[in-house]
Amino acid sequence: MANQLMIGLWRYMIKVPPLLWQKQITNATRKFKKELGFMTPEHRRVHHFVVRQLPSLGEPMPPSYVAEQLNLPPDRVVSILDDLEKHMTFLYRNPQGNVIWAYPVTVEKTPHHVTFNTGEQLYAA
Repeated sequence: MANQLMIGLWRYMIKVPPLLWQKQITNATRKFKKELGFMTPEHRRVHHFVVRQLPSLGEPMPPSYVAEQLNLPPDRVVSILDDLEKHMTFLYRNPQGNVIWAYPVTVEKTPHHVTFNTGEQLYAA
């Protein structure tokens, strides 16, 4: 049953021909690479750090905090944050330059309140 895609229709399971779904995977992979091709390992490191730390910090995160915690030059962190924000995919900063949301979390009030298993509470972006 490896490399098969099945779809449930009422009480029946129907095989989807590989020609249909393999092309979709190829197209999605191409789109993913195009949209995220700008990201270096440092971009991913900064983004993952911000997402993990926003819930515990609970307030806008300054670039200097990111730089200090990740042992990166402050100007490099600002450049990475600029890239991430410019691509409108991963984060948003307030006018002071502090990160206020990094998908999927935010420190701004939204209708989507989240409580983590650690007890930390935050809003979802």
